[in-house]
Amino acid sequence: MEHSHPPSAAAGAVVEARDVQKSYAGRPVLRGVSFTLRAGERLALVGPSGSGKTTLLNCLGGVDRPDSGSIRLHGEALETLSSDGLARLRRQRVGTIFQFFHLLPTLTAAENVEFPLQLIGTPPAERTPRVAKLLERVGVAHRAHALPSQLSGGEMQRVAIARALIHRPELILADEPTGNLDSANGENVLSLLRELGDETGIAIVLVTHSLPATRICHRVIHLRDGRIDREETNPA
Repeated sequence: MEHSHPPSAAAGAVVEARDVQKSYAGRPVLRGVSFTLRAGERLALVGPSGSGKTTLLNCLGGVDRPDSGSIRLHGEALETLSSDGLARLRRQRVGTIFQFFHLLPTLTAAENVEFPLQLIGTPPAERTPRVAKLLERVGVAHRAHALPSQLSGGEMQRVAIARALIHRPELILADEPTGNLDSANGENVLSLLRELGDETGIAIVLVTHSLPATRICHRVIHLRDGRIDREETNPA
């Protein structure tokens, strides 16, 4: 699967992780992870279960706090933010895509996509056209008024991608975004993520066990026992 050229070194750093360490109940999960992610770059995190992938993703999104080290989002150090500050950062500057979609079951597709805009106080007159345009872009405009229970897995993930993008975040965190889809739907969702990343310039970190998912990324970091085991750059 082809992908765009990686952003140049001159592009702005969106994420800077330096010596990130995290333990749970005395068990080290992250042992000094460092990397930089630039605008428009897609990075895959791979490794066996327990290697620290999801913990690192949670730290990047401000859901978890590292025990030590630093994570900066466009220069802002997450460790200096209060709990409220981290919640605000997640609402305004980060979008998340989950394996099991996490759509709100009582809201329609359009209402699910609109929800992040409501949280940050976007005026209703602006919300409606933005939602309609993005649902059209991800190919589910015809399902705008359907509830999640009425959607297929592929449709639900497209709605979830739209919800992650609607507030124009700087960073998308995707945790096994194709893990609950068949291979055809998975390939379609990956193509969509690649295209949207290229179109918007949003940085994407993708945790995956899927080889096709790593192929849409510019770089692949292999984690093992909480450390970066090796890093690969995909050919353009």
